[in-house]
Amino acid sequence: MSKDKELPAAASRLARSQPDIWKAYAGLGKAVAEAGPLGGETLRLVKLALAIGASREGAVHSHVRRGLSEGISADALAHVALLAIPTLGLPHAVQALTWIADITEDGDRPSDG
Repeated sequence: MSKDKELPAAASRLARSQPDIWKAYAGLGKAVAEAGPLGGETLRLVKLALAIGASREGAVHSHVRRGLSEGISADALAHVALLAIPTLGLPHAVQALTWIADITEDGDRPSDG
């Protein structure tokens, strides 16, 4: 499957209509991920936390999907939302938990066994 087919519809349209912009955007993402010592599970959980803090449902979905595909447990992903309670508030954390559950509880995740 091509990267374009893995993107949400709006991002896929942008990638097709503006390939140079999409390539630059993807390159920036890669560059910042490689700019420091964080990697693997830590990097993914931090990116999930940022998406939760910014109330970006699509980004939360994306990072949950990626995290599951990278072997991060659904419990670890949900823990990030729980950690939001003291800083962002219970309603915000519950919102994030529902977005995480959209992916982890609908059969969209890899099998646990």
